[in-house]
Amino acid sequence: MFGKFGKKVKFNRHEIAGSFGDIGTDLPLIVGMIQAVNLNSASVFIIFGISQMFAGFFYGLPMPMQPLKAMAVLVITQKVPGEILFGAGLAIGIFMLILTLSGGLNLLARLIPLCVVRGLQFGLGLSLASLALKTYIPSAGIPGYTVAALGFLILITTPKSSRIPAGIAVILLGLLYAGLFSLNFQEIGSNIGLAIPEFYQPKWSDILTGFVILALPQIPLSISNSLIATEQTVKDLFPEQRVSIRRIGLTYAIANVIAPFFGGIPVCHGCGGLAGHYALGARTGGSVILYGSMYLIIGLFFSPVFGEVVQVFPQPILGVILLFESLTLLLLIADQAAEKNKFIIALIVGLFALLVPQGYILGMIIGTGLYYLSNRLTFFTQM
Repeated sequence: MFGKFGKKVKFNRHEIAGSFGDIGTDLPLIVGMIQAVNLNSASVFIIFGISQMFAGFFYGLPMPMQPLKAMAVLVITQKVPGEILFGAGLAIGIFMLILTLSGGLNLLARLIPLCVVRGLQFGLGLSLASLALKTYIPSAGIPGYTVAALGFLILITTPKSSRIPAGIAVILLGLLYAGLFSLNFQEIGSNIGLAIPEFYQPKWSDILTGFVILALPQIPLSISNSLIATEQTVKDLFPEQRVSIRRIGLTYAIANVIAPFFGGIPVCHGCGGLAGHYALGARTGGSVILYGSMYLIIGLFFSPVFGEVVQVFPQPILGVILLFESLTLLLLIADQAAEKNKFIIALIVGLFALLVPQGYILGMIIGTGLYYLSNRLTFFTQM
């Protein structure tokens, strides 16, 4: 089977292992939003799964979709109603469509130097590592630390040539842990039933309100991480593939223009998700298609008991997966180490992204300014 750009889509054991590479960031946000504002779980899981499958086939690469993180956090913490979330998804989809088709996105990508993009990747890597170490791995006490340590050992010691890839072994370990400590198989079995997405018609008031309170805080993060940094990560991990930022912007926009009408949460691409699938062994879109199929099955058959089903993936195991996703991103900064100024700029951008509110956009602006200022000063000192 071939993806849109001719890259063969595979469904081997490495793609199965890689398919869990982004679950540590996606699943908690999805479940958090459903529970915080009582979203229709069938609609959310089904549409999210379909969007993954579309991305995997369209690109032929492990290019997953992710929940929009800034929006998700605001919905969970401030209990923003679902209709405003759907309006915000449509609003940001239209905004990104205009930005992409007008050429504005290409202009931004040309202006922002590689050292700044490396800083954004580094900052995201630090954020994911912090989330894994502070929240996920300690979440279950001593049993959680134990299973996380075992998962970490599996990931670092399993040879790439192993019949059972490390990613699959870690997921099986998590399933065993969940079966022993948390899963209620009787409740799951007694609540299986077919569900379909519900249709929703966004109102203009929801679109405008959603744009102001949810889309505006999300746009800087999307431009920096979901679009510019993702394009660069594709170049880093798959240098033989030509995936333009225009294409990434278009699929981002189209997914969000369609999803709200069927009760789907707003989504994006992301360099972290791409790195996560790659870190666990994925090399084609097969991993993303398999990943999307999991969500589709949950939505179609297990949405009434999704809270039980998602415990198949214990938080300590998700934390270990997040750590490996973060390492893939952190190591990308290495190519800036040869030039002191660029390396320092990358570190500054990364620290802004990690520590400062709206740090991705601030880091991107400040880092880009420092880059051009340093080039100007170097020019004058050489005259």
